[in-house]
Amino acid sequence: MSRVRLLGFSVVAGAAAFFLLLLFFNERSHVSLSKTFTNPLKCYTRGICTPQHNYNHIATVKDVIKQQGAFIEQATSDYPFPNNWKLQNFTLSTGGRPLRNIIIATWRSGSTFLGDIINAVPGNFYHYEPLLNYGIVQIGGPPYGDTAVKNLKKLLNCDYTDFGNYLAFRQTSVCLFIHNKRLWDVCDLYPKYCWDPMFLSEFCKLFPFQSIKVVRLRLELTEELLKDESLNVRILLLVRDPRGTLQSRKHTTWCLGFPDCEQPNLFCEGLVAEYKTAIRFKNEYPTRFRVIRYENLSIDPYRHTKDIFQFFQLHFHPTVRAFLDSHTKQTYGGMYSTFRDSKSVPFHWRMDLNFSEVQYIEKNCDQAMKLWGYVKAHNESHLREFNPLDDYTVE
Repeated sequence: MSRVRLLGFSVVAGAAAFFLLLLFFNERSHVSLSKTFTNPLKCYTRGICTPQHNYNHIATVKDVIKQQGAFIEQATSDYPFPNNWKLQNFTLSTGGRPLRNIIIATWRSGSTFLGDIINAVPGNFYHYEPLLNYGIVQIGGPPYGDTAVKNLKKLLNCDYTDFGNYLAFRQTSVCLFIHNKRLWDVCDLYPKYCWDPMFLSEFCKLFPFQSIKVVRLRLELTEELLKDESLNVRILLLVRDPRGTLQSRKHTTWCLGFPDCEQPNLFCEGLVAEYKTAIRFKNEYPTRFRVIRYENLSIDPYRHTKDIFQFFQLHFHPTVRAFLDSHTKQTYGGMYSTFRDSKSVPFHWRMDLNFSEVQYIEKNCDQAMKLWGYVKAHNESHLREFNPLDDYTVE
């Protein structure tokens, strides 16, 4: 018996020694590869970029910026830039002008899904909800309008100076900013840099594409951005059926108690105002303004994404197709997940709301629904099976 125990102990001891030796050599290998790139294009297969390299833990800001610049250059090596230009023509760090685009929408209207589609483009820097710190409000003028637009303009120019309140808010709400994976993967390695305006400005300037998704700003206020020819920004208004939007908001906790978010009459007054502004913008800025309904995007995401990308002057890159392949076929994850059966999700409200709830929304949204081409339900049975979409025009 003692020999058996001794043999068992020897086996265990030998295995432990081997494991420790393996860890030692693995750590040595990790250190030796601290600044080595592997294949950076692997990180874009699902539209989410996880850098395939390790930084030395004592790297300076200059080191990180230099390595990230090299990473972007490799990640966009197969990207066909407009006019056969080079990456350097589109990066602020080299005196170029980025391709800038903005999505204007409201809460729970499909903007996160669309924003993530655009963010699947290699070399995109995603300013996700830069007005989050303003709270649950719709900004249509004073007291926040001027500063909100000013902040958007600064971000489009990668200027993070005087963003103290925003950066302080971001430190308490990190989970809300993970959509900018290209920044936050680096933040995981160097947390202190992510609250440094100088680092953020220099990091942002490396990217040829700048996208912003906003749900707190009225479309009319974006005209100041359209008028700024140096920005050459393109703006897309994303609209959703008020019944679907309000049904989705009903399942949130942050919307409760905020009139701009939970009251149908205020929401639909906004939709009417957006329609009137959209008509004017379409006439005055025909090449830099466009509208799409969330339902149309969801029913045929590939075709409409290609149209949107042509408008934004972006290439329908294989990474974008891969994102759509993985995010539009089936639904899983929580309510904030972008993995959805895109053809059914926009109309889920027909099963979730009862007819009296639908009638209440329709009563408050009659004009908005007519303008944006949304059909009313006749009764309970009709509600469960009808097509709520009609044609619409912005003219």
